[in-house]
Amino acid sequence: MGLPDTGVVIWGAGGHAKVVADIVRLEGRFQIEGFIDELNPDRAGEAFCGSLVIGGRECLEILRKKGILKILPGFGDCRRRSQLNEELRTLGFVMPNVIHPRATVAADVCIDGGTIIAAGAVVGPGVRLGRSVIINTAASVDHDCVLGDAVHVCPGAHLAGGVIIGEASQIGIGAVVIDGVCIGAQSLIGAGAVVTKNIPESVVAYGVPAHIKREHLQ
Repeated sequence: MGLPDTGVVIWGAGGHAKVVADIVRLEGRFQIEGFIDELNPDRAGEAFCGSLVIGGRECLEILRKKGILKILPGFGDCRRRSQLNEELRTLGFVMPNVIHPRATVAADVCIDGGTIIAAGAVVGPGVRLGRSVIINTAASVDHDCVLGDAVHVCPGAHLAGGVIIGEASQIGIGAVVIDGVCIGAQSLIGAGAVVTKNIPESVVAYGVPAHIKREHLQ
C-alpha cells in the first residue's frame, strides 16, 4: 500500500465517524486531518479516533486556506447530510467516496461524491448511488437499484433488485425491501420492516409487512 496522497477531514465525531475513519485508513488513499463537530465545537483539540476534533464549521475557511478541500460526511442524519452536500459544493469543497476493502461492489456501479460503503456490504450490477449515500455494515443493494442523495441503508438491511429510494430516506437496521418497490424522499423505514409495496415521501413505516404509521416530521 502506498502513502496517502492527500488530506481529508471527517464531518462528525461520533460512532459513524469512527466507521468512516476505519474505512479511510484501510483504503490508504487519504490522511485524516481531523474531525469536525458542528454540534459541540467546544470539543476542539480533543483527541478522537486517532486524530483530533478540530472544531465546528468555523474551521472551513481555515481548511480552505490550507488547501484541505476534501471532506467526508461522518454522521447518520440523512436530512443534514443532504443539506451539507449543497453547502460544501457551494464553498468549493470536494466529497470523495470511500469503500471498505471487504465490501463487494459491481464494476458498473455509478457512485456520486461523499458515499460511504462499509464492511461486508454488497452492491450489485447496474446500481446508481447519489451523493453522501451510506451503505452500512453487511447491507446489500441488489441489481438496478437507484438511491437518491443522502439515503442511508442501515446495517443488515437488504434491497432486492430495481428498488428506488428518494433523497434523504433511511432503511432501518435489518429491514428488507422487495424488488421493484419505490420509497419516497425523506421517509423512514423502521428496523426489521418488510416493505412489500410503494411508500410515499415523508412518512414513517414499519412492521411485517410495513405499514405507514405517521408523518416523518422535519
